[in-house]
Amino acid sequence: MISAVWVTSLTRRHENANGGGVEAVPSFETGDREVLASSIAEVLEIAQDSLNRLRQDVDDYTATLIKQESIHSIVADANELFVKVQCKHRGAALDETQPMRVYLRFIQPLSVAGREVIWCEDLHDGKMVAHEAGLMGMLTVRLDPNGMIAMRGQKYPIYDIGLTNLLKKLIERGKQDLDNPNVSVTITKNIEIDGLKCDLIQVKRSQSSGSPDDFSLAEICLDRSRNLPIRYTAYGWPAEGQSPDATMPLLESYTYLNIQINVGLTEQDFDPANPDYQFR
Repeated sequence: MISAVWVTSLTRRHENANGGGVEAVPSFETGDREVLASSIAEVLEIAQDSLNRLRQDVDDYTATLIKQESIHSIVADANELFVKVQCKHRGAALDETQPMRVYLRFIQPLSVAGREVIWCEDLHDGKMVAHEAGLMGMLTVRLDPNGMIAMRGQKYPIYDIGLTNLLKKLIERGKQDLDNPNVSVTITKNIEIDGLKCDLIQVKRSQSSGSPDDFSLAEICLDRSRNLPIRYTAYGWPAEGQSPDATMPLLESYTYLNIQINVGLTEQDFDPANPDYQFR
């Protein structure tokens, strides 16, 4: 059984990592929870089933994304964004032949609140259309999504965002550990995040592989009602010379809240001229 003390300490670790700003990972509800032993093979099966259902049933969605990333070993402030995504598999195109489209509006922290970004595979010449918050928002720019300005403060390019890409990433990383004897897996049932009943999958490594972004602990939360991954968090290893019990540094955390699927997004949702947007 997992104790309330464990849950409380986990929550506190998230809050400390965020430095008191946006809460990077919503807290787990406290209370006793049953922990079941699992395996990478089972996690891969769960992730593949979730991906298959997403490809089959979901054309588009909106959500609140809370993300926090370590970039060059420095943990950035958590960002809260409102996102709109048209999937490459809309219309049940399982081969993902449709162009992906993304709209972002930054909500927090206040320093970036109001920033808007649009990126579409098939529109705007493949450029990011963006404007900053405040007075800087008077200027709309078009940026290479892989360019230095677009990638400033970002760990991954904008086209890697979204639930589909998150699942692909989990499957890719899971396959690397399929036969790793230094990996253990548990699944905790009935964890609650933002009012949703979730299964918490924890993948732990007892030894570092030495690869870039190698994690000591990865946590995946699946919304049981829709079989959607609503959170992925990965932690690194204590610094050399630190106790093995030292707080694990955050590598990356992505939480999707208020997910609304198949809302009927259109090209207007990805048009800078949309009167609901603040592009100039």
